[in-house]
Amino acid sequence: MAISSNNTLNLSQLENSNRLTQFHIYITIPEKYHQEPIVSQLASRYNLDINILAATLGAGGRGNGWFHLSLSGASQSIKDALIYLDELDITLLNDSETDGW
Repeated sequence: MAISSNNTLNLSQLENSNRLTQFHIYITIPEKYHQEPIVSQLASRYNLDINILAATLGAGGRGNGWFHLSLSGASQSIKDALIYLDELDITLLNDSETDGW
């Protein structure tokens, strides 16, 4: 995965279960995906509740954009969503995990 050495993303943090979890992450969206509903797809494909905590996108949609997201749902669903983002070559930066409810 494309990750920062300071914010190592370790998928083993997430259990392979249906246990409800909240996971905070930063993602960088390359310009080629600016017209794609990446965040919306995460919510619908993986049955996640997503809160956009912060975001930025260059003027006119130029350059890379980033989102600070809070993902809430089953641990396995969050893990699958992060694998999906990695397959799209979207940079993933770990913020923190708030475990369980």
